[in-house]
Amino acid sequence: MTSSDRLASLTSWNADWKGLRVAVLGLASTGFSVADTLTELGADVLVVTETAAEEYARLVPVVGARLWQGDLSEVPAELVDFAPEVVVASPGFPPSHPVVAWARETGVPLWGDIELAWRVRDKVVRADGTPADWVFITGTNGKTTTTRLTATMLVEGGLRAAPCGNIGVPILDAVRDPAGFDVLVVELSSHQLWYLGLNDDAGSPSPHAAVCLNLADDHLLWHGSFDAYRDAKAVVYRHAQIAAVYNKADDATLRMVEDADVVEGARAIGFDLGVPGPSELGVIEGILVDRAFLEERRTSALELTTVEALAERGLSAPHIVANILAASALARSLDVEPAAIRSALEGFRLDPHRIEVVGRDGGVTWVDDSKATNPHAAASSLAAYPGAVWIVGGQLKGVDIGELVAQRGAGARAAIVIGVERSEVLAAFARHAPAVPVFEVDHTETENVMARAVELAARVAGEGDVVLLAPAAASFDQFTGYDDRGARFAAAVRDWIEGGAQREQHDDDATPGDA
Repeated sequence: MTSSDRLASLTSWNADWKGLRVAVLGLASTGFSVADTLTELGADVLVVTETAAEEYARLVPVVGARLWQGDLSEVPAELVDFAPEVVVASPGFPPSHPVVAWARETGVPLWGDIELAWRVRDKVVRADGTPADWVFITGTNGKTTTTRLTATMLVEGGLRAAPCGNIGVPILDAVRDPAGFDVLVVELSSHQLWYLGLNDDAGSPSPHAAVCLNLADDHLLWHGSFDAYRDAKAVVYRHAQIAAVYNKADDATLRMVEDADVVEGARAIGFDLGVPGPSELGVIEGILVDRAFLEERRTSALELTTVEALAERGLSAPHIVANILAASALARSLDVEPAAIRSALEGFRLDPHRIEVVGRDGGVTWVDDSKATNPHAAASSLAAYPGAVWIVGGQLKGVDIGELVAQRGAGARAAIVIGVERSEVLAAFARHAPAVPVFEVDHTETENVMARAVELAARVAGEGDVVLLAPAAASFDQFTGYDDRGARFAAAVRDWIEGGAQREQHDDDATPGDA
């Protein structure tokens, strides 16, 4: 049997994986889950990584794999000598990485963790002997919220469901959970989808339903171009069985569905904030409705919830309502009743750092949307809070922020610019929103950046204003992640509010410029 024939036969946990030479690239949570799974299957595993947490590095030999750690600017001789039959890459490795390029040039098959998980998804099966259904969720923004919403609705509907994938729980951990699930709700990054798109064979997943929530510039440095990023996202719909859910307000997602190779009989299901037609979900006079998953969809609609009820729970921002409609479509494709969806929403709370109110004082509301790590996400936040004092900046990831400033920034009360890559942000305001007062926070004051940003914002904001942290950029220039950035913002807000007496001692007016 040739190596390719053997790989083609590996479509079950019970297949013969013994002795298969597999190189695993990367050793964070995903890489370790891959190595742990493959060694349990009996494969011969070499983990190749530049860096690794001490715990993972210690556990690699314990589970029965070998570890090579060092500089990967060139392909290590140890990897070449190992002659892997397949390489399983963690999603952080871009197409341009030397090891990924070497594998493609030499014809070594490249998998991601999603493909491996699909091949072994039958480790734990349901009572009828079948593995869990999979639901795929991607998009430039809103993935995690929609994944959590969908899983919550499914559980409320009586199904055993687990959110996994890019949301933080490796999908292989969910597949191997001895408790088993009815549905895996899989959040997919464009990086994972790029690897999934390399192969369309027996190991290619066929999700029960899938959605791409939206599409905008992001991760262009990783993919190399917007077209490559778009093409990766489109893989989410491949082989969808029941529902290909798309955003009616985003033509790119409709084109993805139109071009997708889905299972015969799969339906295109649209959603947006407008009045829905048949096979769509939308909003009619403040009521979220389903006109897709009912027999009388040409003449009737099913009520899911109301915007008023969502507002009581802090879930009425337009982009959150859109996420709720998308999640509802996925849940309805699995026969979850509208009453269960309403019940699920009653107890649902957004993730920290997603349009989270972290303080109110003197008529000013402070909102943390540190998860707005790209312009598309920040645009949604600014639409929810027009006229806000906007804290913006960070790592732009090769994305032009000019369009966002032109469309949304001109309406800001003021802008507080943070981050190392400030010149692009400042230039965008000078070009597109010259009337907006702009303040800079010295990027060398990393430890005090949020305290200074909050101080400047507080001195600009008046009663009835919102101060909005929606950076439109990644955070790793000054923080350990968006969560660290948001936590420091919230802490600085608390300190500012608690220090009101000292604040009154500041009688100098803030003026635009360096701070």
